[in-house]
Amino acid sequence: MSSQPYPGVVVCGAGTFGRNHLRVYRELERQGAPVRLAAVVEADSARAAAAQGEYTLPVFPSTAECLAAREHGQIAFDAASVCVPTSAHAEVAEALLAAGIDVLVEKPLATTVEEADRLVELARVHQRILQAGHLERFNPAVTASETILNTPMFFEAHRLSIFSHRSLDVDVVLDLMVHDLDIVLSLVRSPVRSLHAVGLPILSSRVDIANVRVEFESGCVANFTASRVSTERVRKLRFFQPHQYVSIDYARQDLLVIDVSGAAQADPSALLTAAALPRAGVPGLRVDKPAVQPGEPLRLEIEAFLHCVRTRTTPRVSGADGRAVLSLALEINAAIAEHAARAGLDRYTARPVS
Repeated sequence: MSSQPYPGVVVCGAGTFGRNHLRVYRELERQGAPVRLAAVVEADSARAAAAQGEYTLPVFPSTAECLAAREHGQIAFDAASVCVPTSAHAEVAEALLAAGIDVLVEKPLATTVEEADRLVELARVHQRILQAGHLERFNPAVTASETILNTPMFFEAHRLSIFSHRSLDVDVVLDLMVHDLDIVLSLVRSPVRSLHAVGLPILSSRVDIANVRVEFESGCVANFTASRVSTERVRKLRFFQPHQYVSIDYARQDLLVIDVSGAAQADPSALLTAAALPRAGVPGLRVDKPAVQPGEPLRLEIEAFLHCVRTRTTPRVSGADGRAVLSLALEINAAIAEHAARAGLDRYTARPVS
């Protein structure tokens, strides 16, 4: 740790994600939290100028130059948020970890399992904090659902977004579906037994819409649908466990729990009716909306990261967790490619929009 009173933090990348990290760090700093925003790394001159003007901070065009300034005592920092494009996650995070910096890496952790393994190993060797930026793990509705978890056996996840030119360096699985993959892996805690996947490019050169079915060794089954070419935004996760149906709305931070009595089990169709009309009063069902303390997931994620930096404790979403999600996402992509080849879907390959 530096001699500064609070941990200094650098944000690498001042694009969409980076600007949000900058905003949260500055808000925390102004509110008296133990953190000090130290610098920004941004290669794009327009974004660099905008960040410097808004936050009045040193801005460096590369991670190497930022680390050199630290080495020469020009700036001091102990931690960093890595918010550069996914293709550069490993390169930037490796340099920071090797220099003794704790890092929060936006999702996905890297582009290959080999890159993720190097990051995990570097964090171990240098005794640094490595947190994967799966912010939905900090969504208050998800946190509240963990208290009622009881052997979930079926998940249905939907994550739909309107098309944007953001994050087109990766496909929809690594862009959007990774959030739900991370949540389900954290709740199921069982190895994957098999998976089936299909996906198509629509408006970009990469897969823009995908549907996946995963079966775990525990017998749990999870269906995932992700699209970045939807006409609406949907971010929901539903799961069934013995005598209970749970629905999470990520965007609204809403949690709905339906307990099923013996009477309702005799007519399973009643459960679906209750899910659609939770206040209809279906016999045999008890509808509950547990209290959820609202909060911004990114702020909660960053606060958790800073706590780990100060206390040297393992992050809630560790590098190993990020590696596991990435591995599954890449398996899904391989299955999508295999299905596309088998089904002759090459003729449907989209022409990227300009």
